[in-house]
Amino acid sequence: MPTTTAPLPSTPPPFTTARLDALPLEPAYAEEMAAVLADPALYGFTGGEPPAPDALRARYERQCAGSPDPGERWWNWVLRVRADGSLAGYVQATVRGPRAEIAWVVGTPWQGRGYASEAAQGLAAHLVSAGGVRELVAHIHPDHAASAAVAAAAGLGPTEEWEDGERRWAASTTPPLVP
Repeated sequence: MPTTTAPLPSTPPPFTTARLDALPLEPAYAEEMAAVLADPALYGFTGGEPPAPDALRARYERQCAGSPDPGERWWNWVLRVRADGSLAGYVQATVRGPRAEIAWVVGTPWQGRGYASEAAQGLAAHLVSAGGVRELVAHIHPDHAASAAVAAAAGLGPTEEWEDGERRWAASTTPPLVP
């Protein structure tokens, strides 16, 4: 019997993990996030440099406006540490039908605490249950062991495919059982 899928919302639904609240991105987070993203070491594998608050606000405004492609959703969340209320990073997903390309960044002061793995696991579970995603993809620099560990924790595995010098990691998911 054919089923229809409800269209994906343009604004991503929030989600939580054991220690983090993933809040839909808003331009108002730009100033605090500029401080989170201020360490130049965060850009060692991806390139770029720390964003100024005004530039980050403009980027967030574009991201919140959404993709010009109606079949694609740009879902972005900031990560708030529940224990102290600080923002610690972000997760994002470009969702096209049942496939999502995901990424994560946790600010240097919050690294080494398992937040990135926790956030990526929560994101993967959220996309499968709330977004109808059946395939997850991430692109990781071959020398970025920490990011590879995060991808593995989220259930992704390395493939033989490469794009722009980064290895493609992927996972096929199964929909949650509905009682």
